[in-house]
Amino acid sequence: MKFEHVSVLLDETVSGLCVKEDGTYVDGTLGGSGHAYKVCSQLGEHGRFVGIDQDEAAITTGHERLSEFGEKVSVVRSNYCNMKQVLQELGIEKVNGIVLDLGVSSYQLDTAERGFSYKEDGPLDMRMDKRQDKTAKDIVNTYSEAELYRMIRDYGEDKFAKNIAKHIVRMRQEKEFETTYELNEAIKAAIPMKVRKNTGHPSKKTFQAIRIELNRELEVLNDTLQDMIDLLDDKGRICIITFHSLEDRIVKSMFRKNENPCTCPPNFPVCMCGNKSKGKVITRKPILPSEEEMERNRRSKSAKLRIFERRI
Repeated sequence: MKFEHVSVLLDETVSGLCVKEDGTYVDGTLGGSGHAYKVCSQLGEHGRFVGIDQDEAAITTGHERLSEFGEKVSVVRSNYCNMKQVLQELGIEKVNGIVLDLGVSSYQLDTAERGFSYKEDGPLDMRMDKRQDKTAKDIVNTYSEAELYRMIRDYGEDKFAKNIAKHIVRMRQEKEFETTYELNEAIKAAIPMKVRKNTGHPSKKTFQAIRIELNRELEVLNDTLQDMIDLLDDKGRICIITFHSLEDRIVKSMFRKNENPCTCPPNFPVCMCGNKSKGKVITRKPILPSEEEMERNRRSKSAKLRIFERRI
């Protein structure tokens, strides 16, 4: 199956980058290469583009879709947490723009054997990088009830987290969980019928929690964001699309901290901490998809784009 993915907030993101013809740009979550293709098409002879993704299918698609741009493009299979190292190996010290689209791709959701979707029956996998040994099945079958509760509460923000964890532990004592539909049954049993009737799919939040835990999504974002801002050249921009509040909170907080890092008490007449601003938040409020985009692509509904510009 080809890596098909409709890029969310495509025009807004590429416009937010303010692409320069001779600039160097990085997409840390290459996916279906939608953002990448639009950026590359604006680069001149001396422009450079680096696409990074940990998903093998995304790398194959990236090579195919971006081949027309020749040697100005480098496609690398890695996690974006290794961006600094990847760029160093390519002889790049500073970049003019970075894109991160933190959503799960349509390809990953629609390919049942990847195990990301609660709407398709498939193995409990959910690995963004299939070279990784640990899968969703390992989490569901080996985490203690307390660990499952913590994960579903913190990463799924589900008020039924305690009951879901209890049902998972009880049901796996009879038979180990193997598939997404088996997990669906445990989650469904933990949520009252009247609640299920009036809300979305009961498994949505738990599946999100397991995926975040397995792929260390928040940890990677939190640990890498500062490095990415520091990789930007003067007037370089980083554009990040998030799909849930936990990611958005990290991005919003880190952008603000880099704009105003002063830790002095408000009543100090002069800054004594010595922390200097690294740039400016371009998006005071996140950019959201238009009504037209949300109608065209229902998966864009929860997307938020935030932009930060480096000042040296």
